[in-house]
Amino acid sequence: MEFDPGTIFYGVLGFMWLEFLWECYIGSRQRKIYKNNTKVPSELESFLDEDTFTKARLYALDKADFGAIQGWFSQILSTAIIWFLGYRQFWNLAALTLESGGYDVGENEIIMSLLFTFYMSVFSTITGLPFSIYSTFVVEERHGFNKQTPGFYAKDQVKKFVVGQVIQAPILAGIIKIVFWGGDYFFVYLWFFAVAMTLFLMTIYPDLIAPLFDKYTPMPEGELRSQIEALAASVEFPLYKLYVVEGSKRSSHSNAYFYGFFKFKRIVLFDTLLEEAERMKLKTEEAKEEEAEEEKEGTKKATGCNNPEIVAVLGHELGHWKMNHVLKNIVIGQVQIFLMFALFAYLSKSKPLYLAFGFEDSQPVLIGLMIVLQYVTAPYSAVIGFLMSVLSRHFEFQADEFAANMGKAKDLKTALVKLNNDNLGFPIYDWLFSAWNHSHPPLLERIDALKKYE
Repeated sequence: MEFDPGTIFYGVLGFMWLEFLWECYIGSRQRKIYKNNTKVPSELESFLDEDTFTKARLYALDKADFGAIQGWFSQILSTAIIWFLGYRQFWNLAALTLESGGYDVGENEIIMSLLFTFYMSVFSTITGLPFSIYSTFVVEERHGFNKQTPGFYAKDQVKKFVVGQVIQAPILAGIIKIVFWGGDYFFVYLWFFAVAMTLFLMTIYPDLIAPLFDKYTPMPEGELRSQIEALAASVEFPLYKLYVVEGSKRSSHSNAYFYGFFKFKRIVLFDTLLEEAERMKLKTEEAKEEEAEEEKEGTKKATGCNNPEIVAVLGHELGHWKMNHVLKNIVIGQVQIFLMFALFAYLSKSKPLYLAFGFEDSQPVLIGLMIVLQYVTAPYSAVIGFLMSVLSRHFEFQADEFAANMGKAKDLKTALVKLNNDNLGFPIYDWLFSAWNHSHPPLLERIDALKKYE
């Protein structure tokens, strides 16, 4: 059974707005939490002072208000693109460019598709840039998180765009070529290609791509390094390298993660996660002088975690590895991709699908893939996204439990509190907003779960 183009068109728009209004509703519930909770709850008084609580509340309100404006702009823009057949207009622009170069449009779909994605990327970058600038230099700056200069930011945006195009172009060309070549079962070959590309990018990203944007320094010898190496050895984690990334050039937000395959695992700590004494070991003399000036002026605030707390945080991260959470997520993700490609194979020859988006005389592979992945499967993706958030929160509790069973419960608890305070995380959430949006359990839930291990 085939739907007519009008049903597809209005069905896509209808679900877009239904999902958006749902997000607006749960967002409004959370904004009420920010506005109405002006005092530190009694259960938080032992680790959260009034000043930090107020700063976190105001930061959350600023982000929520800005996010609402950005959300409405994005929704109206997306609606306009569909309503005025914007994808067709960008495809026509690509065709004009190809014809002006003396190429036959009908025989060069791959080049057409690359031009189409380039123009769409330029459009997306231009329309999103004012919001990115405001978020970085107004919202984040106002609350003390932004560390980027305009020059650093501009260079960073250019690099992101160029690297994105360089990576995207050959992958897109490969996808189209496989669809042309693969016959009725092209979706199987396409899935194998997607798996190969995922593993390839995961392999090259840390060594070739990430260093283009941030400086990665081997952690210097010392007590912290020895403690981390001992922790890794205690759970048989094949630690290959230990890095500190200079995230403080970009933001004062902090994080830690691990990556790598087989016996080539790396652990990365943001320098903002470290206390000042450890951080100074990585600084140049010029940077140390700047830090000293900030301390004299009283603008420097003590942040970061002490060594036992960092080890506890890494105990949590190693819990994810030990219980194969990353592998499970990869497998689930690849199953989803396979199902999406199979659906695309089933719908790829459906003329009404293309007519709904203004493609009357052609059925380009890229356009069909975009329609299926972005719009046709949107209801399915919304449900799967929610279920993946539920699973992710379950994994986080398991990783906390793993660290607690290593005797790290107390240090993990204080680390979570410090990281929440350093990042001005507001600790109170509406249950519905949290259930729908959070991949990590709220702070209070994690602290409550850790109490039984103290």
